[in-house]
Formats: sequence, structure tokens, C-alpha cells
Amino acid sequence: MSQKREGGIKKGGRAERPPHTPERHVHMIDRRFAGGKISKSSRKRHFKEVYHVGEGDRSPDLPTIAFTKEDAASIIPGHDDPMVVTIILANANLHRTLVDQGSSTDILFKSTFKKLGLQEKELRAYPNSLFGLGDALIQPLGYIPLRTTFGKGTRSRTLSIDYTVVDVNSAYNAFIGRTTLNQLAAVVSTPHLCMKFPTPEGIATIKGDQKLTRRCYNESLNFKGDPRGKEANTIELGGTRAREEFRPQLEGETEEVQIGDSRGKTTNVGANLREYLKELLIKFLRKNSDLFAWKAADMPGINPGLMCHKLAVYPGSRSVQQKRRKLVRERSQVMEEQIQALLEAGFIREVKYPLWLANVVLVKKPDGKWRMCVDYTDFNKACLKYPYPLPNIDTLVDVLSGYKYLSFMDDYSRYNQIPMHQPDQEKTSFLTPKANYCYVVMPFELKNAGTTYQRLMNKVFADHIGKLMEVYVDDMLVKTQSEEMLLPNPAEVFSTIRKHGMRLNPTKCTFAVEAGKFLGFMLTDKREFVVDSEFLKVRISSLQV
Repeated sequence: MSQKREGGIKKGGRAERPPHTPERHVHMIDRRFAGGKISKSSRKRHFKEVYHVGEGDRSPDLPTIAFTKEDAASIIPGHDDPMVVTIILANANLHRTLVDQGSSTDILFKSTFKKLGLQEKELRAYPNSLFGLGDALIQPLGYIPLRTTFGKGTRSRTLSIDYTVVDVNSAYNAFIGRTTLNQLAAVVSTPHLCMKFPTPEGIATIKGDQKLTRRCYNESLNFKGDPRGKEANTIELGGTRAREEFRPQLEGETEEVQIGDSRGKTTNVGANLREYLKELLIKFLRKNSDLFAWKAADMPGINPGLMCHKLAVYPGSRSVQQKRRKLVRERSQVMEEQIQALLEAGFIREVKYPLWLANVVLVKKPDGKWRMCVDYTDFNKACLKYPYPLPNIDTLVDVLSGYKYLSFMDDYSRYNQIPMHQPDQEKTSFLTPKANYCYVVMPFELKNAGTTYQRLMNKVFADHIGKLMEVYVDDMLVKTQSEEMLLPNPAEVFSTIRKHGMRLNPTKCTFAVEAGKFLGFMLTDKREFVVDSEFLKVRISSLQV
């Protein structure tokens, strides 16, 4: 006998409640683009299709795909291994390819890109960032369309896939994401470690290699910390990467000494110098204190006749005026302060009718302060690349090892010392809440800015490079073999700096140290160098074989 009760039915003396339907809903919003390619028109088509999901009878006509015990043959049961397969890419059998159903893009790692014999000039610009490969956003090197074959023989399919190329350490060679899986109409069964998809000749089957899968997984555990092997604060805006992780790092003690006529005007010298040498060096630095800049107004700037930055835009390129992006109050105040400082220094000027217009982006520096950058992504796409060769890092490390004293020098506001070509200034325009401005000097984010700076350094220090000093873009290092040349070598370099109107940053200069890290290599007075000072020690003589 049963009896009805409010909220349930009494059965055997116990009340059973009906299933409860929760009223709360939790949605996830991902403001970053995850479909529809990278062009604006394709993105619009993608988002329009989102709102038509579920409308009408749009079910795809797909064959039935089933998995049997034979598909799981030679697979250890009860596993939780990922799906790793072999594909044919760029006329090569590409092993260690991870089938990732959660990835919205197909990824090719830089190391694999090089092994396949592909050239970086074949890469196309990829304006978006990726996340999910580490704790920080990753800026791809670009993307490249490649014909990829899945399966073998008659039961195979070849697709043109746009691979996003990233510079990240990985145990895998490539990722195949859900976009390609959907294009293949592939069905993946991880318990069977098997993937099937239809072809004109029937259902194709690709089996995963469980042994290789576990080997890749174990290797992945060895990549500790940031998978890129770099500082997480590395960013790329308009093709120019902030090279904070490559800044020179000094070993041993340094001493801060006053060289200016007021308190706070200091620079650094090696603490292990003999007292009389230290006194001579400090006296020399004070005598040449006018070559150091403590504020932007202290810089006379490079003569435009010697070097100025010119822009080469593809013929027929359409100018782009970006829509203004909103900034929170804190960042807006920081931007206004930095704009005012640039105006006082004469680095920027107001412009009224610019054809190109970019947004300001604030990036946090390692010390917690903000750096104001300009998003020249659209403009840099329209600019020709100047293929000027940079110095070979291995050669620089070779010639710098074995010197008794090293002096690390850094230009004040580096790129801003070079003026912009007058007709090209308005192409660098950027927008702010109060006015639009353009750069009078070369900004950091422009295409070919590093190339122009290297050309300047090669021209200015042509008589000293390879003899007294070595230069890599904005990193200068004066080398000294003996105590007798501790002052004469920097004196010649200082004379050249004064002649061409350059200025040094005293806080980033250190003179006469015995060891330091330069471009990721530890330099000492011994004929050997250490890479990252922890993992690998290679003698110079072995590199000369």
C-alpha cells in the first residue's frame, strides 16, 4: 500500500524525491578567437554560423564507424595514454604527432619545422596569441599551409592544413586539432588507441603506437617550468620581441660609484679590481660623464645624415586605422604620464590627419613597471622586410672568451636615438584619448628597427668591432686583455661615441668585470664558455675543429 505525500511518494516507510532540476547555469566565455581562421571575413562567417546551430535539419551524412576488439589488439588494457600517430607531411613520415581533440588549432613546433627543411620566409603572419601550452600566452612565429596525408595506400586522405608554428619545447613533433579531425570526419577512440575516418574506398584506420606514446609522455615530464625555456614576460608586438631574457647578466660583485655632479648619477664597476685601477677607472668615467644620459633630454640624437629609419610599404597596401581600445584607469594614467615624457623629450609630435593609426599597448616589465608599446601589427604586415644579416652569436662568443676584463655598455633609450625619416613619421601614428601622435624617432615595435640599429652600430664602430669590442644590436661589450689596456680601450670607444652623438645608460653599464653572461653564454677569462652556466660546458677549441 502506498500513500501520496507532498514532495515525494512514500515507499516502504521512506520518501523518494523526484529528480531535481538545478536552476543555476555556468557558462565559460573565451574572448580569444578559436575558429574561423584569421581573416576578418572568415571570422564573421564563423560567428554567424554559431547563432544558427540547431536550426533546421543540418545533420551531416556520415557513415557508421564502429570499433571492435581487433582494433585494440596489442594494446595494454586499462591505460590512459594519449593518441600519437604517424602522418605524411612535407614528403616525410612525421612520427610523434599528437591527436589533440581539445586543441582549436594545428600546431607545428619550430624544431620540427627546421627538420622538415622549411624556410622561415615561407611563414605567413599570424596575429593572434595561443594559450594552453604553458602558463603564459604564446606568440606564434606564423602559420604555413602544408599538404598532409592521413592513412596509407588507397584508404588515405590528403588535406591542406594551416599549421601554426610555435617556438616551444615539446616531446611531440606536431599537434592535430579538432578542426582537422572535423574536416576528416574522424572518430577517435582512446581506449582502442585508434582513429577511423571515411574515404572513397571505405573506412581508413590509423592505430596509435602505445610504446612511443608512453615514451613521449615521459619526455614531456622532463620539460620543467616554462615550456618555452624563456621568461614568461617575453612578448612580441609588431614583429619585435622584447629581449629581456637575453640582457647581459654579470657574475661576481659590482660596486656602484658616483660619476655625476649630483647624487644619484652613478654607474657600476667591478668590485674585484685593484684599488689603484679602480681609482683610475672612476676618474676616467667622471671625466667622460657627459657621455651618459640620465634623462631623454640629455640625448643629442644621431645625425640623420648618418642614419635614419626609412619605411618601405608594399605598393597598393591599404592603410589601417585601428579602433580605439579601452584602458582601465590605472593604465590610462600610466599612458598619459609616458606620453607627456615623450613629448618633453621631443620623441613624438601631434598629428591630425594620419592614414595609419595604431593602438597603445601597456606591457608589464620584470621590475613591475609598465612599458608603453604601440601595436604596429597591421602596419608591419604591409612593410617589406630588410634582410640585413645579424652577427653570428657562436662567433661572438668564440672571440669574446679568454679576456681578463669585460665592460658591458648599453645605449640610453637605444632605438630612440635614431631619427625617423621625415616623410615616414606620420606612418607611425598612434591614438590616445586626448590626441593622435606620431614618432619623430624610431620606436621599438616597428619592422626592421633592429636591423636599422645593427646597421648603425656597424657603421659607427667599424674601426673597433673585432678589435676592441663586439656588438650585437644594442648589446656592446668592450674586451680588455691586460691591466695596461683597461683604460685605453674604453677611451677609444668613448671617443667614437662622443663623435657620433650617442649616449650611454649608466644604470645598465658595468665596467671591468671578470665574467658575465652575454647572449645566453657565460664569458670568463678562461678559454671556455658555459651555456646557461648549469647544463653544458664546451671548450672553444672543440668548436674550432
